[in-house]
Amino acid sequence: MTGKTAEECLKFIDESVSCYHAVAAVEKRLVKEGFSPLDEKNVWRLMQGGSYYVKRNDSSIIAFRVPEKEIKGFHIVASHSDSPSFKLKTNPEISVGEKYLCLNTEGYGGMIYSTWFDRSLSVAGRVVICSGGELGCLNININKDLLVIPSLAIHMNREANKGMEFNPQKDLLPFMGNIQDKGCLMSEIAQIAGVREEEILGTDLYLYVREKGKMLGASQELLLSPRLDDLECVYGSVEAIQAEKPLDYCSVCAVFNNEEVGSLTRQGAASTFLKDTLTRIGEVFQKTGSDYLRLIADSFMISADNAHALHPNYPDKSDPTNKPVLNGGIVIKHHGGQKYTTDGYTEAIMKSICKRAEVPYQDYHNRSDIAGGSTLGNLSSAQVAVPTVDIGLPQLAMHSAVETAGRWDVEYLVKALRVFYKE
Repeated sequence: MTGKTAEECLKFIDESVSCYHAVAAVEKRLVKEGFSPLDEKNVWRLMQGGSYYVKRNDSSIIAFRVPEKEIKGFHIVASHSDSPSFKLKTNPEISVGEKYLCLNTEGYGGMIYSTWFDRSLSVAGRVVICSGGELGCLNININKDLLVIPSLAIHMNREANKGMEFNPQKDLLPFMGNIQDKGCLMSEIAQIAGVREEEILGTDLYLYVREKGKMLGASQELLLSPRLDDLECVYGSVEAIQAEKPLDYCSVCAVFNNEEVGSLTRQGAASTFLKDTLTRIGEVFQKTGSDYLRLIADSFMISADNAHALHPNYPDKSDPTNKPVLNGGIVIKHHGGQKYTTDGYTEAIMKSICKRAEVPYQDYHNRSDIAGGSTLGNLSSAQVAVPTVDIGLPQLAMHSAVETAGRWDVEYLVKALRVFYKE
């Protein structure tokens, strides 16, 4: 292995400063590889052997490749485009003591608040404009060091190193500068968009960390980057579907938004987006009614969302017998209460795929006395009931502003998913 896959993954993450930019970065790669765009509002005309993609709300995207032969079923990989952050509220500028200017924000997803302090931050997302009587969406990135959330000096809080509880409305507002800059935010956004400020009628804007991903470690075997959860898996699934032509099964790469806030949106994993897309593919090839249900019955999904690795400073937080490590391979996630959908059958299929791809795999269980999170698999299964395995790449500091992962694991993922899509 050369490590080039990890380098390219970091470049992808650097582009993906918001969920909207992540989907745009995926789309750019798909178009370069000959995938054709579809629109949910239009009639779909598909061909055997064709490659296509469709977006929903600019923040979720589903790519698929139709085999040359008759479709036997679907091979699906699901991941998510969003990461925990701060979302700008409407009318975001706040004056402080008639001297300073801050931005009014609210939390998106389960952040580790302390990791956002004293970092260079900026704003990215999308704006909705009205021009010539029509609405349109534009991605926006204020591509400069713009903001900081400053810590309170230890001289003013001698208890700072004994643990703190942060009030997001008071302690976590990003500082933008002096009061004379009031009004500059929306003015700059309008300038970037190439429109008048009054033409901006809606916004979905988030803070992002300006730090770029990098390699570190004694042998440069680690990745340090924002948004590893879950853009590592997004990158791996997109690379894999581009690389392999399917034989008998329609290859599907689904990237959903809003996983970090429960997926209960029209573009989330719990929505009908995947079901609608698969249904329409089936209809084009005269697979309706029981024919379509037979396709679903012979399908399989890999839900790919990163997993917790053994922590060097907190080894006691891991399960006694299932301790994934960085660079130890793909993690298969298990949960007795089915927060992860893996069962014995889907576990066996995933391990078979890894063996055929000649990549290592590991197992993950929560400690029995620690509640874990859920992911995409069990939510999407409510709409598309196919056998599903939950996997991820091992990482540390999940939901931190900057996370740590293994350099080689993303390469293992691409290799395994290529086997899955090909066979």
